[in-house]
Amino acid sequence: MKSILIAATAASAIATATASDAPQDYTHLIPLTTSAKQGVLQLRLPKDVYLHARSPLLDDVRVFDAGGAPQPFALRTPAPSTRTSRHDLPLAIFPLMGTATSASQLDLDVSTAADGRLLSVKVRPDGNGDKTVQPRLTGLVLDLGQDGASKPVSALRFTLPSGQREYSAQVWLETSADMKHWDTVGAAELNWLVNQEAQTLANDRLEFDARNFRYARLSWRSGTPVQFAAITAEQLVRTDVPPPGEQLLVQAAAGRQAQDLVYAVPPAIAPDQAGLQFSEPNIVLSGTLGSYRELPARQATQGPAWRFDPLISSTFYRITQGGQVRSSGDIDVPPVHATQWVLRTTAPTTARPALRLDWQPATLVFLASGNGPYTLAVGREHALPAVRELNQVAPGFSDAELQKLEQVGAGPATQQQGSGASEASAAVEAASAARQRLIVLWGVLLLGVGVLAFMVWRLLRPSRS
Repeated sequence: MKSILIAATAASAIATATASDAPQDYTHLIPLTTSAKQGVLQLRLPKDVYLHARSPLLDDVRVFDAGGAPQPFALRTPAPSTRTSRHDLPLAIFPLMGTATSASQLDLDVSTAADGRLLSVKVRPDGNGDKTVQPRLTGLVLDLGQDGASKPVSALRFTLPSGQREYSAQVWLETSADMKHWDTVGAAELNWLVNQEAQTLANDRLEFDARNFRYARLSWRSGTPVQFAAITAEQLVRTDVPPPGEQLLVQAAAGRQAQDLVYAVPPAIAPDQAGLQFSEPNIVLSGTLGSYRELPARQATQGPAWRFDPLISSTFYRITQGGQVRSSGDIDVPPVHATQWVLRTTAPTTARPALRLDWQPATLVFLASGNGPYTLAVGREHALPAVRELNQVAPGFSDAELQKLEQVGAGPATQQQGSGASEASAAVEAASAARQRLIVLWGVLLLGVGVLAFMVWRLLRPSRS
């Protein structure tokens, strides 16, 4: 039995020796540039990776250091970034006229519409007050409106009444959602100063932490109250911006049926949008995008050896009218990997539009643990997957930390000299290695049979004696 184990170990050693994973085993190399010598880095996969990859899941992607040692890496879908902009919203202003020293001490009579919009705000007269005291401006009530309350506000900007150029006061701001419960938000010193050259220096903003509210109340702690000509709310508008994508334009070829147009697409590209680019000035083309699927042999005997799998139907067009061009935009498509995309039109056509594909490239996160410079390799048949889980490459990193990782630059892809010959020789070597493994396996089996026969002969010989 020891002989069998030794032979099996030898066969495993031969199979392991034939496996190679070095930069020269890949058809294309892409140089990487970074200022960091080591650590966790990230790279937005360039378009060349998707054009030259042989695996739909990017199994033939590697990162090597200067000595050819592979570096651990993970692939992740890039998250959209958030863009913040400011939107100006004019507010409805309602003056509060009363005898109290503060707007918060006034008894208000509020009239609202069904949607919460303020119609009027009046101060109820105080029956015990001094009738000789004339009401004066004590505060302002502001209404953002129903739509304005849905977005956070971070500041108020004030405009002086017409004809007034200088002013100074301290104002306080309170906010409310129902005109019953008020929260103090903040205060600001407002100043408008004019020098001898008639130049105005203004501090006309009241800033605070962004918050959502419907109503606001403004009161004065110092200075003379004034009814501003306008008060504008600065709203924060946050918009998700998708990361930049890649695009590929593929020319059409004849399909398996008269109304089919076929487009050869690299297997690693799984587009999320597709469209047609016409050369004709006026054309309307209705059809279905899909792919061919080869059927198993037992199904092919009963009919065609393939079938058309539809994905999405649409009407594509390009119309020139009055000097303006109208064209159909890209449509969302299911992200599938197919080496042949098919456009099946509703009727045969002589048009040969190009297929436009858009996809979102993955972000490669790798641990630079070797010696730079680093190289990205791609393009190898039947490569084993080397991608790891993200927590095995950057353990303990939060999403915010991953977003801030240093971005590695990528140069142009270079096809290795004799890459076609090396692929052919690799295929020959693989076939030769397979034959060697088969011969070794048969040898192990024959050796095992011989050992068993010898053991039986040794057991039967004493009995014959």
